[in-house]
Amino acid sequence: MKKYAKSKSDYDEVEFDEDEVRKSRKIGRKMPTSVSLSPEVVEELKKIANKKGIPYQVLMRSFIIEGLEKMKKAS
Repeated sequence: MKKYAKSKSDYDEVEFDEDEVRKSRKIGRKMPTSVSLSPEVVEELKKIANKKGIPYQVLMRSFIIEGLEKMKKAS
């Protein structure tokens, strides 16, 4: 399981594969966006993400991508 650094001090414990980082940058950059959610929704997302061992922003991104794929298939 990948380990994610949640604070600056955690970066000492995380190993980075330089080749993998370079590869991911070539794939394309992501565009930052903003979504307003209630604190309750964010807390639920954080709980689910914590169980899966991923950051909650990654979970939100996967929900959006999955929903978009479903909508494209339905139309």
